[in-house]
Amino acid sequence: MTRPWVRQTRPDDIPALIELQARVYPSIPPWSRRKLREQLEVFPQGQVVAESDSGIVGCASSMIVLWDDWAESHTWKEITGAGTFEHHDPEGKTLYGAEVFVAPEMQGSGVGHLLYEARRTLCRAMNLRRIIACGRLPGYHRYADEMSAEFYAQKVVWGDLRDQVLSFQIKEGFSYCGVIEGYIPEDEQSHGCASVIVWLNRDYDPTRPTTIPEEIAL
Repeated sequence: MTRPWVRQTRPDDIPALIELQARVYPSIPPWSRRKLREQLEVFPQGQVVAESDSGIVGCASSMIVLWDDWAESHTWKEITGAGTFEHHDPEGKTLYGAEVFVAPEMQGSGVGHLLYEARRTLCRAMNLRRIIACGRLPGYHRYADEMSAEFYAQKVVWGDLRDQVLSFQIKEGFSYCGVIEGYIPEDEQSHGCASVIVWLNRDYDPTRPTTIPEEIAL
């Protein structure tokens, strides 16, 4: 079987993405066709899929934001405009990771790394300062009776615990910044909490403007 590859999302990918998202998050309603179309219309360069011989096996969705508007606290619904990306702002310097998901049967096979590397490629190509995302804490429900989400995340960072998402993000070179409560209230595994993570673009040039090329080689 050919190794998976990444490319920019196309409108004809939408049905497969809805089906895949429902498989990955069975307890969270998937995006609608309308919202996925809006994401592609607002910022096509920021939407990426991973594909294999069997079809689409992963997705990474992003937008550009003015981070100061959201840094103190926000929910996923607020910052993404409930998935419409209405707050996408080409004047911003932060690539915000709105969503990443990988087919259950492909998790641990390197697809997640390909999607994160694609985001880093986007960040460099557009001369953005950083990538920020708020990641689920799917292992937290096992410890919620013992500790706060903040302490749980700290123990993951220290290496005392392993979380499927946060441990992977740290391995990908992201730094942990804290926890936001109520980020996705319906996320029962995370008890609604998410870890704020950041990756700084060392190639960022403050003397150059942000550019959004029509085509970005992934």
